[in-house]
Amino acid sequence: MHQNRDFGINYMRTRKNHTCYGMGIGIMVLDDAYPGFPGDVRNASAWGFPIQYEIAEGVDNHTLVWEEDKTPCREPILRAAKKLERMGCRAIAAECGYFAYFQKDVAGYVDVPVFMSSLLQVPFIQQVIGPRKTVGIVCAQKRFLTDTHLKNAGIDPTGNIVIAGAQDEYGCPQFDTLWDHEKRPEVPESFYDQSEKDMVRICRDFCRAHPGIGAIMLECTGMQPFARAVQREVDLPVFSWGTLLDYAYSVVAHRDYYGHV
Repeated sequence: MHQNRDFGINYMRTRKNHTCYGMGIGIMVLDDAYPGFPGDVRNASAWGFPIQYEIAEGVDNHTLVWEEDKTPCREPILRAAKKLERMGCRAIAAECGYFAYFQKDVAGYVDVPVFMSSLLQVPFIQQVIGPRKTVGIVCAQKRFLTDTHLKNAGIDPTGNIVIAGAQDEYGCPQFDTLWDHEKRPEVPESFYDQSEKDMVRICRDFCRAHPGIGAIMLECTGMQPFARAVQREVDLPVFSWGTLLDYAYSVVAHRDYYGHV
């Protein structure tokens, strides 16, 4: 990332009324205070490209995920997206897979590519693994992942997918202490080693219960720190927020290729 300057850049001009330059991915985060390990979308330290955060004010884990009526979330989400766009971010993403509910709204509101949910990868995965295999989606809580979320991410709910709820089906106490507003302590906390054990166990048992799974899709923002450990255990392709954001940045800030022939 830190190389000599790009000698192809000699002239510059204001781009789309943007205020900042050299920007990467703009990520809207929940208006909720909890930590994220490196690899979590809300932890900027592990990403190899510029990250600009914007809080979707008033939209917390409860209002986005738990509340059935998500109408109050729409305007704060659109405002956050527009602010990130005006700042100069080349693409907009979010930190929680349940933002899929607003994928179409945000994509129709701004003029940069929008990646509101890791679930956007599911139709692509279906093409990669073929129709005889199943995409195994591991989400935080299955009870809150509706057909609307899936459809707005381009997923056919009747297609070759199977869904597991890490918290509400398989049990994941370390996630409860971060995101479950009914169970988490006043100061949300989590242990990496226990979280990793839980994720490995969940994905292993999920794959055993559904032997037709051809790839794992980790929906939740806090799951990708453990994606490599999961892959060692299940020996399958693993998709996550990490794979989506790497892809998103690559299409809006394409790299040069250096080598020889």
